Amino acid sequence: MGILHEDVVVISQAEKPGEPAVITVNCPDKTGLGCDLCRVILLFGLSICREDAQTDGKWCYLVFWVAGKPNTRWDLLKKRLLEVCPSYFSTSEFDYYKPENQQPKPPDVFLLKFWCSYDREGLLHDVTEVLWELELTIKRVKVSTAPDGRVLDLFFITDNRELLRTKMRQEETIHYLKNVLGKALISCEIELAGAEVTACSQSFLPPAITEDMFNLELPNKHRSGFLVPNPVSVTVDNTLSPAHTLIQLLCKDHKGLSYDIMRTLKDYHIQISYGRFFANRKGNCEVDLFLMQADGKKIVDPNKQNALCSRLRMELLRPVRLAVVSRGPDTELLVANPVELSGRGRPLVFHDITLALKTLNTRIFSVEIGRHMIHDREWEVYRILLDEGDGLPVSRNKIEEGVRKVLMGWE
Repeated sequence: MGILHEDVVVISQAEKPGEPAVITVNCPDKTGLGCDLCRVILLFGLSICREDAQTDGKWCYLVFWVAGKPNTRWDLLKKRLLEVCPSYFSTSEFDYYKPENQQPKPPDVFLLKFWCSYDREGLLHDVTEVLWELELTIKRVKVSTAPDGRVLDLFFITDNRELLRTKMRQEETIHYLKNVLGKALISCEIELAGAEVTACSQSFLPPAITEDMFNLELPNKHRSGFLVPNPVSVTVDNTLSPAHTLIQLLCKDHKGLSYDIMRTLKDYHIQISYGRFFANRKGNCEVDLFLMQADGKKIVDPNKQNALCSRLRMELLRPVRLAVVSRGPDTELLVANPVELSGRGRPLVFHDITLALKTLNTRIFSVEIGRHMIHDREWEVYRILLDEGDGLPVSRNKIEEGVRKVLMGWE
C-alpha cells in the first residue's frame, strides 16, 4: 500500500507570527534523501530550527520546523520537495512500473547577456534576486565595466523549470529584468550557450591562496601562535544500539547547517535510521544521528570513524571558505564552497555575497565563477574584483566579516 501523492509532502504554515512552519515528508527512502530535501529548503531561503527523521530502510518519515519569510512560495516549495522524493514504485515489487535507472540528462545552459548604461550599488544583487525568484540557477558569471562606464553582464544559467528554450519564458525573464534595471538597461538577450562554456573553469588560483583557503586540516593555532578553541564537538558511540552507530554533534548554528551534515553523510554513503536536530534561541545546536553504512552495518572501523568525524568537524566549522586578498593593486573577494559528489554546488552563495556587498555599499567591478579540483575535491570558487573607485567605503576586514555573517546567517 502507498499513500496519496498529495500526502507525500504536507506543509502546515505558521498560525502566529514568529512560529515555525512545519514540513512533513512521508515517502520511500533513499540514501541522500535528507540532503536533497535540506538543499531545497535552503534554496527557498528557509532556516531549519528543528528536524526529526526516521526510516526502516525502505520508508521514511521526516518533519522539518522551518522559519519562513512573508513571501515564501509554499505551493512551489511543495512541488520542488515532491520532485526529489522517490516514487512509491521504487519500493514496489512490480518492476515493470519502474522508470529505467538512467543518469538524468544535464540541463541546458543558456547565456543571458545584457548591457547597462551605468553601474550602481546593488545592481548585481538585484539581478541575482530576480533570477532566484524565476528559479534560474546561476552557473557562471562574467561582469565587466567598460572605460565609458557601461556594464556588460554575462550570466550562464540553467532553468529549473526547463522552459528557457521557449519564447514565452525568455520574454518573462527579460520583462522581470527590465522592471528591476529600469532605464539603465540598454539591451538584453538570451541564447543557448555552446558546449565549451559548460566545462569547469580552470582559471589560475595563486598557490598561497589555495593552500590557506582549501586546507582540509582543522586549524589548531592562530597566526599569533595561540591555540584555537574548537566550537564543534563530534562524538561516536557504538554501545547504545546493537545495529547503529550514534554520532552526537554540538556546534553553533549557521545557515544550511542541516544541509552541511546531510551532504557530508551522503558523500560518505552513510544512511540515517533516526535523526534529531534542534537549535535553541542562543544559536547552539544539538544533533543525534543513528547511522549505518550502505552495507547495513555499524561504523566500527576506527579509521572510518576518524575520517567521518574529521570531515564533519571541518564542514561545520568552515562550510564556506572566505578571504579578501590583493590582486595586483586591486582588492579581490574570494569565496569557495565544496561541491557535492552529485555535482551540485551550495545554494544561494552568490545571492548572499551580492546582498552583503550591497549592504556594505561596495560595488563590484568584475566576477568570475568557476570550479576547481583542489586536494582531490571539487570546489566552486567565486572571485569578485571590487570597484574601489576613490577607495573602498569600508575596510577589508569589515568586508570579510560582513560577507561571512550573511553567508552563515549571523546577520
